Amino acid sequence: MTKARDLANIISGGFTADDIPNLDASKITSGSIADARIPASAVSQHATSFDDNKIVNDISTLALRSATSENAIAYSTSNQFIDVFQDGSGIDTTTNVQRNDSEDVSSISSSIVEHTNDSNTRLLITSNTTNGSTTFTDSSSNNISLTSISGMSHSTAQNKIGSSSLFFDGIDNRLFTASTNLLNLGNFSNTYTIEFWIYSSNWTSGSGGSVMTYGSSGSAAIWKINVNSGNISLEAKSAATWSWSGSSIVNLLSSGTLATNQWHHCAFVNNNGTVNTYHNGIYKNAGTISTSGSDSYALHLGSYFQDDVESINAYMDSIRISDNVRYTGTFTPNTLITQSATGNFTGTTITAPSSVSSMGAIITYQDNAGTNTLNTDIVLQLSADNGSNFTTATMTALPDFSTGIKMAKVNDLSVTAGTQLKYKISFANQALGSKEARIRGVSLQY
Repeated sequence: MTKARDLANIISGGFTADDIPNLDASKITSGSIADARIPASAVSQHATSFDDNKIVNDISTLALRSATSENAIAYSTSNQFIDVFQDGSGIDTTTNVQRNDSEDVSSISSSIVEHTNDSNTRLLITSNTTNGSTTFTDSSSNNISLTSISGMSHSTAQNKIGSSSLFFDGIDNRLFTASTNLLNLGNFSNTYTIEFWIYSSNWTSGSGGSVMTYGSSGSAAIWKINVNSGNISLEAKSAATWSWSGSSIVNLLSSGTLATNQWHHCAFVNNNGTVNTYHNGIYKNAGTISTSGSDSYALHLGSYFQDDVESINAYMDSIRISDNVRYTGTFTPNTLITQSATGNFTGTTITAPSSVSSMGAIITYQDNAGTNTLNTDIVLQLSADNGSNFTTATMTALPDFSTGIKMAKVNDLSVTAGTQLKYKISFANQALGSKEARIRGVSLQY
């Protein structure tokens, strides 16, 4: 009767779990169970979850370190993009930011500008005019008279600042001031800075080319700056005595020569007879000089007198003489530094091998001034659809990348799915000298 009832239950659909025997596992020797029959909890309760973020972050850090050591340009692998800003090849768009020669990106920008007249400027000769113009003006408050000889002119063939420069043809043209004591260049117990930009495609060889001379004429010159086959030197003339290795001719570069076909900034700083020289803003030589020469001579640019065999074939720009010590250490000539409070830049678009819906990144950055707050002063956004949709990351700090260089990361950030990957970094609250962030490297993970 019981068996009949069980059969009836099966036929009527009343078969329940209580009717299934609890078989020993050893009794199951063949066959398989359908995937749909195995609940996820039956698997996960016996498995330990694996987080690969630590490994990914370590690999990204190593990639950034390798790229930094090798000074590598931006590159990508199948799962990463790395850029340490050796050049701008990995940067797409910029707004109020620029990549700097120090191989970083910031909202600090620099531009080459003309010297402006100030209370210490004694003579300022610029060139920003039409080709062939023969009008020369002292832009300082002294308004010292300038005279040109033998076709001396401005030229647009070369220019460092503005649209033109002063051209010296290597024959006998020159530009000179009236004899005046306003320059105070005859007595080395005075304090002054002489600086100029100079360019030549063929530095005069042999007796050399005269760049700048102070004196009346002939042997009455007090001193002369001369170029001989690229060697730029200061030469003592009639009344000067030197304690610069006991020589009357001193290489202003200390060693080496001026390369052709490029602009050079030369500065000669005299502080009561103690002299420092600079080339392109870098200290080069030092010594002491004394002289009893007059301060009422003329300053000559180019040849010292007509038909001078020492005429130079070169261009000069932004010639300034000051009555103070302009430079005491490394500097960037004629550069204006500004900073925008905000700005941003994006990386070039990276094509992923398959659709991406989750991304990560590591950045390296420097607090060049002040302390920048992650996710406020420095904001990172990621996109997988070529920037149509950016997702803002919440970065967390990592141990420092190196001395003075910090790191931050984000992992597994959900983004709108796509294969065209980009990052965007934005700056806020930036202020020159008090809060300056510099991004040194980016590694995208996908």
